[in-house]
Amino acid sequence: MRIRFLRCAAVLAAAATLLLTGCSGSAATDDEPSTAATGYPVTLSNCGRTVTVDAPPHRVVSLNQASTEILLSLGLADRMVGTATWTDPVRENLAAANATVPRLADNKPSLEVVLDAEPDFVTASFGSSIGDGGSAGRDQFESLGVPTYLSPTDNGCGGDVSSASNADGARTEPLTLDSVYREIRELAAIFDVRERGEGFVAELQQRYATAADTVDAAGVSLAFWFADTKTPYMAGCCGSSGIIARAVGATNVFADTTDEWPQVSWETVADRDPTALVLADLSRRSIDGDALDSKIAFLESNPVTSQLPAVQQKRYIVVSGADMNPTIRTVDGVEKVAGALQQWNLVTPQP
Repeated sequence: MRIRFLRCAAVLAAAATLLLTGCSGSAATDDEPSTAATGYPVTLSNCGRTVTVDAPPHRVVSLNQASTEILLSLGLADRMVGTATWTDPVRENLAAANATVPRLADNKPSLEVVLDAEPDFVTASFGSSIGDGGSAGRDQFESLGVPTYLSPTDNGCGGDVSSASNADGARTEPLTLDSVYREIRELAAIFDVRERGEGFVAELQQRYATAADTVDAAGVSLAFWFADTKTPYMAGCCGSSGIIARAVGATNVFADTTDEWPQVSWETVADRDPTALVLADLSRRSIDGDALDSKIAFLESNPVTSQLPAVQQKRYIVVSGADMNPTIRTVDGVEKVAGALQQWNLVTPQP
């Protein structure tokens, strides 16, 4: 297999004119990609590294659904040679384009599988998806001649990138959609589709404004349940669920924890008595409470949760798992939550 690695590295080094180097004093800031209107090279600072692209990539592998859906939204399916790590069905408007791209694995693929696709660029939403994870994984790809890009939404991106994880740790400050917009613009710059990137950002901003700026859910409290019936994963203050709650003016009942997905007891949920429950309907089936029907069955039969007014009144807001991750789908989550609260007359309409 070592021979295969070296062969792939040699092919990629000859075919691609991309170079990923360590951080240097000449790197662009993390606020905006450094791009010249005249084209290439494109240089940007990405999670503690300097990425320099001398030509648009033509054989990209995307290691997470969130990254994949951005690339598909930018019209780059014809430049994609593989995707991996799916939590949900692809967004409906992207299904046709996605069908043309090979799926390397439903979950994290091996390094061998990724290299067999002969990529000239690799993108990921979570540091844990890249090779051995974090900086080690990026070093591994770089040593084989394959540059990488990590989403700035990853909770290890802004700090110690060596500990970048699958967004399950604590965030030092709340996530905002600006990080998602930045990722779109940076990928658009790398692939030389800047106008598409700006258009897509404008579309998301308009959708967000339409959903969020017309409602006020002050006084409404929400609990965001991702998975697990025994010790449920509930959203903390500062991830995508925090964006959704703030957008509609509601309170996340677990806003007092910075953990992305703290595991809590059902007694704690009952004590905080949320007005409504936001339930992730996951397509995976790895633990109890992944699927929506299993969540509802548990809530309505468990002695503790069955006494919650939100359960007795069936105040369930259904979202996908991707809506609760830092992605373009977070805007979908804002729309779904705002729509449900309006339907239940739990918001004050805004002019």
